[in-house]
Amino acid sequence: MKLEFHLHLRPALLRRARQGGARWSKRVSLSFPSSPRSAEQSGARYMKILAIETSCDDTCVAIAEAKGEKKPCFNILSNVVSSQVKIHQKYGGVYPSLAKREHQKNLPITLRKALRLAKLNVKSPEINAVAVTVGPGLEPCLWTGINFAKKLAEQLKVQIIPVNHIEAHIVANFIGENSKFETLNPKLFPAISLVVSGGHTQLILMKDFGNYRILGETRDDAAGECFDKIARILGLGYPGGPLIAKRVLQLKLKMKSEKFKIILPRPMIYQKNYDFSFSGLKTAVLYKVRSMKYEETKKREFIQEMCKEAQQAIIDVLIKKTIKAAKDYKAKTIILGGGVAANDELKRQFDLNLKSKKLNLKFLIPPKKFCTDNAVMVAATAYFNLIFGGKRPKSVKENKVLFSTFASSGSSVIEANANLRIKAYK
Repeated sequence: MKLEFHLHLRPALLRRARQGGARWSKRVSLSFPSSPRSAEQSGARYMKILAIETSCDDTCVAIAEAKGEKKPCFNILSNVVSSQVKIHQKYGGVYPSLAKREHQKNLPITLRKALRLAKLNVKSPEINAVAVTVGPGLEPCLWTGINFAKKLAEQLKVQIIPVNHIEAHIVANFIGENSKFETLNPKLFPAISLVVSGGHTQLILMKDFGNYRILGETRDDAAGECFDKIARILGLGYPGGPLIAKRVLQLKLKMKSEKFKIILPRPMIYQKNYDFSFSGLKTAVLYKVRSMKYEETKKREFIQEMCKEAQQAIIDVLIKKTIKAAKDYKAKTIILGGGVAANDELKRQFDLNLKSKKLNLKFLIPPKKFCTDNAVMVAATAYFNLIFGGKRPKSVKENKVLFSTFASSGSSVIEANANLRIKAYK
């Protein structure tokens, strides 16, 4: 059986790819065996999962071996991420239709690279399941990944496993640096999970794997989105989070200036609920910049001080709300996930607060490479869904859903859901 993906690459892109040593062509042909070993034949105790993540602007493909039920072991064979940051920089954010076209172009290339890195036969890879992110995210991007995964699963004659993007960010905490699942500890739960990224800011009560309840979320902008918009106001570029963190670090390495004393609000920090709001913080930065002379707003000292205060305002709110939820629900663990979790200062201050307040809480945060979008967390979540969801895998035809963390009972259609909510499925 032969599966072909036709690419329409710009000549300039092809030249850059060849100069970089990549062997890319306008047509990528992958031939698959007509009847590979199914997951049912190999059993839930051993699976080779190919995962696809296209919820935003990163095209991600990963291949992993998973085995074990009581003590899952997860070996990463390949993890490929094709970033679109340079393409979207001039827009100051992700342009959905452009991101969709880039996904369509990059998916076949990324897949082939992942297969090679995993040392699998590109023409006849032995894969037991295909996992794909179905939401939440940008709907055009989600559909690109889903359609690609459907076609792939159909050709390979294996089941397709839909994955919730938020749950995947939580599960990323259980992937160790050595590419193996850390031993699952029943004393971790109940846990409070803070998933914070460019599109999401949610506090989730996690009673066990598969048992979730959203306690609070942003009412407007996500924390990562606020970083991006503030960076744009200050003329720093995109993505905003890393650029703001860089300016703050530069300020710490030199003597502080008292010329610019900036105080920004901490929205909703003292409210009794667990919700967030960052739109007002962004507006406060905008008004402050507009109230000053243009020449002053371009001074390095002002930009650094503004970055420091804006970052601290976001961190203060995130930590205050998360610790409040942990106390109220008698949590044993605080779990972080999402792109903003890669912020070193956020991690440092979380550690400092938990120690200074003598809270007997475990604190989990993924390695940086697993904080941002990646397909490894999708593969891990798919396997966790299978072993903790109480349903054993079977081969599927016509892309019917055999296991879903989101579909209603009896659903047999895999669809993108830009506003998908995480909820209990156990």
